[in-house]
Amino acid sequence: MTEGNFVDYVKLTVSSGNGGRGSAHLHREKYIAKGGPDGGDGGRGGHVIVKANKNLWTLYSFKFKRHFAAGHGGDGSKNRSSGAQGEDVFIEVPLGTVIRETTTNNILFEITEEQQEQVLLEGGMGGRGNWHFKTSTNQTPRYAQPGREGEQLQITLELKVLADVGLVGFPNAGKSTLLAALTAAKPKIADYEFTTLKPNLGIVAHRDFQTFVMADIPGIIEGAAEGKGLGHYFLRHIERNAVLLYLIPADTPDVKKAFMVLRNELKRYNPELMDKDFVVALSKCDLLDDELRAEYREEMAANFADIPHFMISSVAQTGLQALKDGLWKILNPA
Repeated sequence: MTEGNFVDYVKLTVSSGNGGRGSAHLHREKYIAKGGPDGGDGGRGGHVIVKANKNLWTLYSFKFKRHFAAGHGGDGSKNRSSGAQGEDVFIEVPLGTVIRETTTNNILFEITEEQQEQVLLEGGMGGRGNWHFKTSTNQTPRYAQPGREGEQLQITLELKVLADVGLVGFPNAGKSTLLAALTAAKPKIADYEFTTLKPNLGIVAHRDFQTFVMADIPGIIEGAAEGKGLGHYFLRHIERNAVLLYLIPADTPDVKKAFMVLRNELKRYNPELMDKDFVVALSKCDLLDDELRAEYREEMAANFADIPHFMISSVAQTGLQALKDGLWKILNPA
């Protein structure tokens, strides 16, 4: 998936259908000059329904279509014939989509399960035909109800990537290089900060044909929780990852301090992120000679004694299998 095709935030205008008008028809036949009322009911307007589609990974399909309108209900007719129901309109979204009301920014609901369907706007109710209003004192009512109008709403779709493992790190920490080394994904890789501007997803092949999904999230900087750098634009994607992989490059002066800055930014954004399982990996270890590698190994053991930690090189392809084994063990505890 190319970066330009990853769309995770769109605004839409949606409208449900109007209800059909009830009929005020009076029954007439060849030998029945003055039959009673037999006007049918109007059909209900179409609903606007949001539907989960597990085959979608992005909101790209809404890039060129921002308006959705359901069909109007048909009018009632003679012989108590009801009008046709308006055609429902389905808005298919990927799992992990949050639907908000644009004006208030309130969350209406979230789509997180396969086959999930949620009525966003109900169509207008059809009007009742005149036969409903016949009474002993009014045998031939010549009026019927109009249908109710549908509703219109402006909504915001916000995608939070659903992935098993989310990569967390500073800009240029080697996250995209790791994703490219472990999966068939081809993220943009360059030697400057914020090369990754949109999340990238890849499927990691493990032993015995087992797989899990990894997401490369744009880099964190100090103050991201307040919106600095790419701010909230990427932090929301971390919320739905099952395991977080903190990636710290080997040329970092203080590994423990870098890790705490990353943890602090996540905590300030959403304290619930602290409850997620996580591992720490020191990347770019191909830059280290044997002596430095031994020193870093001791430092990692001291600082992260109770935390699964790894030393890897995506370029040299070292330590990657151990990392995959560790992630798989956390994702699938015995």
